[in-house]
Amino acid sequence: QVQLVESGGDSVQDGGSLRLSCKVSGYDMNRDCLGWFRQVSPEKEREGVAQIKPDGTAAYANNVKGRFTISRDNADNTVYLHMYTLQPEDTAMYYCARYHTCPIIRSRADWGQGTQVTVSS
Repeated sequence: QVQLVESGGDSVQDGGSLRLSCKVSGYDMNRDCLGWFRQVSPEKEREGVAQIKPDGTAAYANNVKGRFTISRDNADNTVYLHMYTLQPEDTAMYYCARYHTCPIIRSRADWGQGTQVTVSS
């Protein structure tokens, strides 16, 4: 059974940094697309933040480009999201997801339980 477990969420000040981790178990993620999404509240749509292909090619949402970096460690079955220069608008629950190809189809992806990031001014 596929499991994705996020960690690393925290409360930080405006301009701070965080690294989120997502440990994948139950299958070999080496050939899959992995991504990070965030959701401000349950009523809002979950928005894509970054995705990374098996070869390391990454894509980012415009509002995080240059501040966030996604990476993957296939040997450790882990995907990371390095977040720099955090802003209050980055406050959200962050989820990792996997799908067999990029871009990730949200309705068909496997999801983790989420980790909360709060940025205060």
